[in-house]
Amino acid sequence: MVYRAVVFDLDGTLVDSLADLAASGNELLSSLGQTTHPADAYRYFVGNGSRKLVERLLPDAGPEETERALATYKEIYARRLLEHTRPYDGIPELLAALRARGVKLAVCTNKHQTAAEAVLGKLFAAGTFDAFTGDRPSVPPKPDPANALYVMERLGIRPEETAYLGDTAVDMETAVRSGALPVGVLWGFRPREELTASGARVLLEKPLELLEKVIFPHPPR
Repeated sequence: MVYRAVVFDLDGTLVDSLADLAASGNELLSSLGQTTHPADAYRYFVGNGSRKLVERLLPDAGPEETERALATYKEIYARRLLEHTRPYDGIPELLAALRARGVKLAVCTNKHQTAAEAVLGKLFAAGTFDAFTGDRPSVPPKPDPANALYVMERLGIRPEETAYLGDTAVDMETAVRSGALPVGVLWGFRPREELTASGARVLLEKPLELLEKVIFPHPPR
């Protein structure tokens, strides 16, 4: 199979954003007089979008309280989202190599749209990605495949010609349900066992391994 497109998750795949996500979540909790959590705990709080993050942080909150807390969290995160967040080592080189090979690139994330746009706009050059979607109110979040299929349609590439990279079970399930190749990344937020159990067919320890394992696995001699 020739893979003509790569769709990336954002947090834990393209960028290491854990410190800023944790700091923002803990600032929200502190503002409400709630107990904060170690940064590592956020590896399992995030991945399903900002609303689900707030629900996990405030499991006893009612609908109205959750809505207020979500609005507050988004305001906090807008201030803090680039304090420590950076692309993972090897990601800029991988993106450049893929573009040089004519591979189309997209991002599909559960992060709310404005925050995702801000992170991508500040950390990656304009035109790096051919399509992008964050959390859209009218569309169910991953692992529902709707947003993944949306970016593939925007790329004009069939799912079976697409590799989907992510760091969580949500991403691997999204890839499986959309018909793309599920590629798990081991530099992100979740362990190898979660990725393999949720359908990963390829595992990467470093970004550039994608070229040798998936995009161009058998270079000419």
